[in-house]
Amino acid sequence: MTVTARELVDELWSVEDVAAFLRVPVETLYRWRKVKYGPPAARIGRHLRYNPAEVRAWVRSRVA
Repeated sequence: MTVTARELVDELWSVEDVAAFLRVPVETLYRWRKVKYGPPAARIGRHLRYNPAEVRAWVRSRVA
């Protein structure tokens, strides 16, 4: 099964999605990115997008 670009983008989380998942303010995610901390994000145009699996892996690495 092949995944189209649109399906992949639909699976990615926005900054607001990640902030809600982590229960932190959106500004915290931007600050973390500035100091090279936090879950990895990709810039799609002028927007940041997060892979949910990578966000969850980042959280697990912080808990361990």
